[in-house]
Amino acid sequence: MRGVDRFQESLFTVRKLDDFVPASHPLRPIREQVNGALKRLDGLFAKMYAEDERGGRPSIAPEKLLRAMLLQVFYSVRSERQLMEQIQYNLLFRWFVGLTMDDAVWVPTVFSKNRERLIEHDAVVALFNEVLSEADSKGWLSGEHFSVDGTLIQAWASHKSFVRKDGDDEGDGTDFRGEKRSNDTHESTTDPDARLYRKGNTASQLRYIGHMLSDNRHGLIANARVTQADGHAEREAAKAMIADAVQAAPEDAQVTLGADKGYDAAEFVEALQEMKVVPHVAQNTSGRRSAVPDEIAQSTGYAISQQKRKLIEQGFGWAKYIGPIRQVMVRGLERVDQLFVLAMTGYNLVRMRTLARLAATGPLRLQET
Repeated sequence: MRGVDRFQESLFTVRKLDDFVPASHPLRPIREQVNGALKRLDGLFAKMYAEDERGGRPSIAPEKLLRAMLLQVFYSVRSERQLMEQIQYNLLFRWFVGLTMDDAVWVPTVFSKNRERLIEHDAVVALFNEVLSEADSKGWLSGEHFSVDGTLIQAWASHKSFVRKDGDDEGDGTDFRGEKRSNDTHESTTDPDARLYRKGNTASQLRYIGHMLSDNRHGLIANARVTQADGHAEREAAKAMIADAVQAAPEDAQVTLGADKGYDAAEFVEALQEMKVVPHVAQNTSGRRSAVPDEIAQSTGYAISQQKRKLIEQGFGWAKYIGPIRQVMVRGLERVDQLFVLAMTGYNLVRMRTLARLAATGPLRLQET
């Protein structure tokens, strides 16, 4: 018997949003982890806003704001406007953010303005640290053995915006062939924090550099930050991140750091040794002498570190293919840094979901230096 093509909505419904989300949906364990971390950040959120007694219009709840920003990373949503559109009609998005079917969705400009408050109080960094603390409590971090690397991030600015700082440009900036341009004399009018930079066989573009420190046990990201692009940024950021890791490690810990050949510089290796960090840096012997001692390079731990450091590329790949890091759609160093740390938080959450599923089937295999 043929069914009738009729659409008639019920006046009332007794189903909850949670009923529409399958019990096996991959966002369920992630939402549980996120909610636990956000609950522990309640003290920080209370300091971010004026007391209720003073009155005023309530802003977007920071918990909902952060969940919505994570959704934007998970589902590769390009803009806040598209994100608000998705939340309007997507029941899964409403459920994850914490909105009911009757709640109004925010105006995109209001959402973007509220996001700025998170930068002022480092709320995204605090969320990253809480997620990492949860991973540590489950034994998924070694706390001793790390890898470091950097990646280029294309800025949301074009070559045409890169003009002389003194304003002594001829023409409208569209024809710059044959003109000598450098970061000392030129600056982008669209994103002044971006720098003209090239690495290897890539073309010169306005860029930032994203840096990651990963834990070797399961490849979780232990630290992440963005700096302006220059030839020394990767090693300087690596020293700062491993210094934080050394400070957090137990006193008797033997901290190691794996890295590629770009970090094989005498100044960098000496700095690691001063911090009592074993430099498991890939030796660069192409027409030069490596700064890494041969006795370290011949050790078993060194070989394992060189194998494990490739896990960090998975984080970069995920952040660029799934996340918004290939070319950021925000401007300014602080905003790019916030987006990068948020993407690494999302990567850790996805990886922790996988680790939890594997742990439920049996003990996880560990291999450390």
